[in-house]
Amino acid sequence: MSQCLHWSQAKPASFPKLKPSTKTISLRLPETLLDRIKIEANKRDMPYQSLIKAWLADDVNDSRRT
Repeated sequence: MSQCLHWSQAKPASFPKLKPSTKTISLRLPETLLDRIKIEANKRDMPYQSLIKAWLADDVNDSRRT
């Protein structure tokens, strides 16, 4: 592979229309709630933000079904 690749001819890639698949938001939670969420996430061996996203997605999906 390295015999075919010539780094001297490489050019920087540009993807102007590429958009991130997630959006950053700010959410204020009581510290005790956040602590409890982190404990639950730790039990499931996953990041707490991923757990929050999963819970939100489940709730929205459930709400749409009813």
